[in-house]
Amino acid sequence: MSYFIRKVIFIITIWYFHETIKYAYMKIEIPQIAGSLQPENENPTEIPVHASSMDRRKFVELVGTSALAFTILPRHVLGGKNYVAPSDKITLAYIGTGTQGIRELLPLLANDQFHVIAVCDPNKDAVGYKDWGKDYLRFEIRKALNKPDWDSGGDNMIPGGRDNGKSIVDTFYANIHPELNYNGCAAYADVRELLEKEKDLDAVKIMTPDHLHGVIAIAAMKKGKHVLMHKPLSNRLLEGKKVIETARNTKVITHLIPWDSNGDMSQVMAWINAGAIGTLTEVHNWTNRPVWPQFPLIPTDTPPVPAGLDWELWLGPEADRPYSPEYTNMVFRGWYDFGGGSMADMGHYSLWTVFNALQLTAPTVIEPHLSHVVAMHEPVPYQIRNDFSFPMASTVRFKYPANGSRPPVDLCWYDGGMRPPIPVELMDANKELPAEGMMFIGDSGKILAGFNVQNPQIISGKKMDGTENKTQDNRSQVDQTSSALPLFVEACRIGKQYPGSFIEAEHLTEAVNLYAVALRTGRLLKYDAASLTITNVPDANKYLTREYRSGWDPATI
Repeated sequence: MSYFIRKVIFIITIWYFHETIKYAYMKIEIPQIAGSLQPENENPTEIPVHASSMDRRKFVELVGTSALAFTILPRHVLGGKNYVAPSDKITLAYIGTGTQGIRELLPLLANDQFHVIAVCDPNKDAVGYKDWGKDYLRFEIRKALNKPDWDSGGDNMIPGGRDNGKSIVDTFYANIHPELNYNGCAAYADVRELLEKEKDLDAVKIMTPDHLHGVIAIAAMKKGKHVLMHKPLSNRLLEGKKVIETARNTKVITHLIPWDSNGDMSQVMAWINAGAIGTLTEVHNWTNRPVWPQFPLIPTDTPPVPAGLDWELWLGPEADRPYSPEYTNMVFRGWYDFGGGSMADMGHYSLWTVFNALQLTAPTVIEPHLSHVVAMHEPVPYQIRNDFSFPMASTVRFKYPANGSRPPVDLCWYDGGMRPPIPVELMDANKELPAEGMMFIGDSGKILAGFNVQNPQIISGKKMDGTENKTQDNRSQVDQTSSALPLFVEACRIGKQYPGSFIEAEHLTEAVNLYAVALRTGRLLKYDAASLTITNVPDANKYLTREYRSGWDPATI
């Protein structure tokens, strides 16, 4: 039974109890008043009404005593400390059971406020998966399940696939909470079938490759399901806008998971507002990603589709092409069709809090610089025309117009080992920039910080003691309140959105998708946010959307 149906039943029950008590009270009081107008012992065969009636005080005492039996007792009384009744849990479908999906499934299962009732993945078996270490995930699973002999089967390498997802869910509930007698977890290949059949479902968590995020989120929200999702909202700008529009219209609870790992801009903003570096002109953010292969050529080999993998479902909304293991699992992120590149992967963790603090909306200019690949055709070298995979390294500059009292500011993103020039302040001290970091440059000073704005320091400008006008931002409030999962549960129960919603990610979503389009075209782009168009390179607008395969158009899914 869904949470909302349970809530309605609860409200009706309370109303019924109230009306019953009121009626009982009236039955006692009204005859007593009427009885005082009747001749005493008019009918000797009946007991006089006033003789069997109770006064108001006794009635209240009786109702109070009786209500103790009816009161909904604290859950810890019914089922032990921290016990959550099955009827009060958020029922959830877990969509995407690759390595990262399973890794994040484990702590979710350990949260007693959730009940995972279904998993979904187009891949059935644990075959062909990749991870950061051969045994890391297997050991994590065994520890979480309290089952040292759990094995993934398949090619006996890396866990993954919907059979493993189902096995993990069923084994966890059987081993950790056998007293609850859960029914088995359902397993689906097609998310559309899951959403159609699983009526008793409150929410979904989406852990698929990037190209599926938008269409699945839209489909789930249209069904009234709350949505947890990993970055990005979509790897197409117009589809991302449709995700945000659907979130606004349906008013379900949404949460984009990277918000929970964003840093705190309060100290940096205190320094900027106090004039420590003068007028802010530039923000620089750099990462060592990609740490996965970036393929310079489209795969030409045509191996058979692995048994158990539905390739059509894996492609989802994207155009047909032959199966290749170089598209799937960990390496999908490097392809424009399936991923969002390094900025979509890491920029959500570092820049969301910056967008909020500086009130960055839509850029007007996007300027890309990227690496390229040269090959040989017989005796002649040539540069590969690449509009299919992200470069090994790039820098992209976004120009943001003034907003209120904030003057125009440039945001510069770097990946693949690219970094800003080493500031003279560090060079004079015989220091270099870290492999990942963030820097705020003003017209009279600089602030250097870690990638997620951690440990900021003024390296030139007006020296301050670190406490000037410091206020906590929303990110800090979330950290101090609770971890992400309980916040999501509470939001679903009370229907009140909390920080990190899809709607709040609109401008960051715009940036990461324009980053991809700029790199894909290799051209400086001028962007008009009002019309959602690139004005100076008309052909680039085709990359703002995709041609949807039948059955996957967000308008009809």
